[in-house]
Parts: sequence; C-alpha cells; structure tokens
Amino acid sequence: MPKKRKRPRKPASHGPGRNTRREPDLMQQVWTALRGEPLDLLGLASSMLTLIDPREQGPFRPTRELDRAGLVDSLIEIERIETTALLTALRALCGEELMATRMRRELAQRSHPLPAWLAGLDDATPAKRVVVMTDPLGDGDNVMIGVDLPGGAQITAVVYIEHNLGSLVKDAFVLPGALDEVLEHMERLSEDPDVTFAALDPADARARITEAIGIAAMTVPPFETDTWPAARPLVEWMTAMLPADGRGYERPEWSEREVQALADRFFAATLGASFDNALHREMLGHVLWFATGYGPGDPLRWSSIAVEILLLDWLPRKIADTAQRLAVIPALLGAFVRFCHAERGLRPGLTDEVLATIVEYEPDYLDAIAAPRLQGPAALLARMGALDPDAEAEMLFDPDNLDLVYFEDDGVVIADLMLGQLRRAVGSEVALENLDDLPLTDEPFAWAVVPTDVHDRVREVLALTEACCTDLLDDQYRTVIRRLLADIAAADPAIFRRNGRAETAAAAICWIVGSANSLFDRSPVRPKVTYVKDLYAYFGLKPTFSASQRAQPMLRAIGVDPYGRFGSQELGSPRYLTASCRAHLISLRDRYRALRAEGLSDAPAGG
Repeated sequence: MPKKRKRPRKPASHGPGRNTRREPDLMQQVWTALRGEPLDLLGLASSMLTLIDPREQGPFRPTRELDRAGLVDSLIEIERIETTALLTALRALCGEELMATRMRRELAQRSHPLPAWLAGLDDATPAKRVVVMTDPLGDGDNVMIGVDLPGGAQITAVVYIEHNLGSLVKDAFVLPGALDEVLEHMERLSEDPDVTFAALDPADARARITEAIGIAAMTVPPFETDTWPAARPLVEWMTAMLPADGRGYERPEWSEREVQALADRFFAATLGASFDNALHREMLGHVLWFATGYGPGDPLRWSSIAVEILLLDWLPRKIADTAQRLAVIPALLGAFVRFCHAERGLRPGLTDEVLATIVEYEPDYLDAIAAPRLQGPAALLARMGALDPDAEAEMLFDPDNLDLVYFEDDGVVIADLMLGQLRRAVGSEVALENLDDLPLTDEPFAWAVVPTDVHDRVREVLALTEACCTDLLDDQYRTVIRRLLADIAAADPAIFRRNGRAETAAAAICWIVGSANSLFDRSPVRPKVTYVKDLYAYFGLKPTFSASQRAQPMLRAIGVDPYGRFGSQELGSPRYLTASCRAHLISLRDRYRALRAEGLSDAPAGG
C-alpha cells in the first residue's frame, strides 16, 4: 500500500525572535500570552471562538469571512509553538466534538513544549463551591464559579444573569485568582446592605448559566460588553465541569384567578381604595400583564429597572390606547409598588428608590404616549436595527385617533421583512404561494427510509411520541412528528446509534415540531398542551432538561441551522406544519402582501 503523502507545511519557528521577517499580529499575541498568565491565552482563544460562533451569525450581524473549519485549517497549516498552543486552548474550549477531534489528531503529531497548565488542560477541576450574589429586588444574580488549573493557577468567572429580560446572561467576565479571593473583593466593593451572598448548588449553577446563555444567544439585538460574549466559550468550558442534572430558574406561573385575587386585594387595601374604578382596574390589568408575562413573572417584584422597562418601553410599545387614559398609570403604579413591597416586607428605603424612579421617568413616559410611536412588530424591528429611522420607514401609532398611520414606504419595508420570514418558514416563495390549509392525513411511519440497524431504537422513540400525540397533542401533530422522525433517522442514523435516553430524543422531536407550529406561544394555533415544561414532565424529564441542545444534531440532519432561528423555529418546509399553522401563515401572507401593495400604491409617482 502506498504511503499517505503528508500535506505541505510552512516552516516551523519557535517564538517571534527566531524569524527576521515581520511576525503576524496573531502570532505575536499568542507568544505574548504564552509568557503571561493562563487567562491571557484562554481569553484570546475564547475571543477567537466567539468571532466564528454560529450564534453570532444572522441577518442583523456582519457576515464573517472565516468559519470554524477555516480557522482550524489556517492554524494547522503553520506548524509552530504559537499555533500548537492556540490549537490546544481552542480544542478545550470549542465545545464541538468534530472540531475538537480534528485538532486533537493534529496536536498528536506535534511535540512543541507547552506550559504544564496548558498541556494538562483536560485535568482542570472546578472549585468545590459556587456562590451567588443576589440583590433584594431580584433584578439579577452574579453567579461565581471557579476552576483550578494544573500547576496551581486558578481562575474565576462572574456571570451576571438579568431577570427583567428573561433570565439571560447580560454580562460575564473571568478573573485570575481563586473564587474565595474574588468573593472577598466583591463583598468589599458592594455598598448595598441588602445584597446577599449565598452558596449555590453547583449542579443548579450549571443549569442556570447554561439556560441563561442559550436565551441570550437568541436575543435580538444582543447584549454586548467589553467582555461579553467574548468570554462565552471560556465560561461555557468552566460551567461544563460542574455536575449535571441541576435545577434551572423556575418561573412562577400565575393563573387568571390568582392575578384577579391580587388586584382585588390591592383595591380593597388602603393604598388602592382611591383607585377602585373601571379605568384604573383596566390599567392595572396592563401592569399585571407585564408583571406576570414578562421578566421573572412575579407581579409582587418591582425594582427601578422593572419600572423603567414598563414605563419607557413596554407600555408605549404594547398598549394601543389614548394618552389621556394611559396617563393615570404612574400614580397607580406608585401605589401598587408600595402595596407589593409592604406584602413582601421590604425595607422602606428600597421602596423609596423605586418610587423615585417612577417620578423621574413620568415626564418621559407622558411624552412617549402622547406622540406617534412604533407599535408591535414595527417597534421590535426598529430595536433590531431593521428599520431606517432617517427615512422614516416606520409604522407609527397615532394616540389621537387610535389608528395606524403609514409614512412613505414603511408598509413596504415591514411587509418585505415579514414575508421574508414566512418564506424561510416554508422554504421558498413558491412554497409560500402554494401553501394550503388542508388537514394532514394519518400517514404511516416511513420505515422503508430508516436503516434497519436503528429500527429498534427508532421504534422506541416512536412509541413515546405516539403516546404523547394521543395524550397531549392531536393527529395533525402525529403525522408531522412521524415525518420528522423518519427524515432525521434517514439523514443521520448515527443519532440513534449513540447512547442516550429515548425519552430525551422523543422530547426533542416533539419540541422541534411544537416550536415550528407555535405550540408554546400564546397564539391562535395552540392545542391542548400549554408550556414546554408540560412536555418535559410528560416524558419524565426535569424542568432543567434542554430540548434545544438535544435537538441540535437532529436539526442539522434536516438541513436546519440550530443557531439561526433567532427565537423562532423555521424548518424550511410546509411538510412539518399542521393545518392550523399553515392557515395562520396564509393569513399572515395575505395580510403582508396587502400591506405591501398598499404601500406601493401610495408611493409618489417616480419614487
């Protein structure tokens, strides 16, 4: 057998001083990092991985010229100590098995001497405890986790999880030093007497950080700081060392009866008695909708940040009403905050701070509700940077006549963006044009396309999904789930050859189909099931189970980028959509086509 020819490599060198030619900037950075603290090189590797992370791609982000494979290729091509060191760090932090395996094979062929902490990176261990720093009003938590590196070096990550925006990572950074040292520094810097430091179960910390990172990655526009998301791969590597199967944040669910009881309690109290009339009850309903449906979901929790979001963003953007009626909310909110804080037994000084925020933002709130403003999808698109404010391509709500007013070609802009999303959901313009709302027939499972060696495993998963459709879903979902399961097994049977519970596979498949069909949204196309947690519970899984992670290889199998959804599940084919969902898409298609036509007809001649 002929010997395999080795690929050509560029000449090796060992540090910047060995080459007379000008060194690439990256090589200089790596060489400097190697001579510094471990965090210098780990931080550099983390930043590089972030730049090519699929989660950083999307229609509202700049296109990256280099992807993960391209980065690895470029480093493998140059055999020198700097690339060996960088490949070693990238392999540990990348979190992708195929990429890590390729780098591991390359590193096995190299013999450059590396620092002990770097050569033994796989032997890093988590600190024995995790600490969470929490403010009394529940705006967010600083979760602190530490890692001991080989050779005695230690690093600590501080992850800030913001609850007002959905328990997502808003910022995070990694510091050199042991967790105890960082904790002592944080305690010394904290000037708030109500802040608490407490031990947190390491497994729970892993679940909370992992979930919060996932939510942040799907948030548009994203939150970015000097250290986030640059530190994300490093934080994920540190977090993965913690025990699994912990409990994430459990969002309270308030029933309509409980919300009504809270409102009645307020209006019956001294603080609320003077507001007990039809207008104020309706306005408090808006406030309680925000408090239970957004953020942490606790209507008794009010902070300055929550008040700012409510007054300056949520109410002007979500509530279509006259300025005169909406103007009563600040005074009502002040009384309600006093009532809630009294029920929770909070220190009066904290209440005074929140009340001062209401007074501070009331003029801006009154100006916002009195002026024409963006509402609904248009407001969201503007926040995402999809609308051009200079061209006034916006859909504005006029509070004087409670109508929508279109300026220039704003209807065309909104319609084109929404129609583009609908095309992605079904795969093409042709598919969108030919979309129908005919009920799906009861199709048998397509065993012929499934490799025989995975029949037993697929049959086990199928039995679980069939039972779920009978108990929670319906026959429309049954056919769609059969289609998806067969397509996944045919495209990538290796998914069903790996070790793993059939329950997690079944839950992930049901989650994919449910997300694509708006099952978990408050929309017109919901059947009996209500929340994702109900689906998890049906399969005997903990609330901390992450269907999105289990679904990633399944989505790739059918050609869907698992990171490219931005909060929506677009499977690119109507074959995975129920009749009710397709009917909903048809109504949206016709609505936005009409909006586009109206915008074009109103455009000035020659414009």
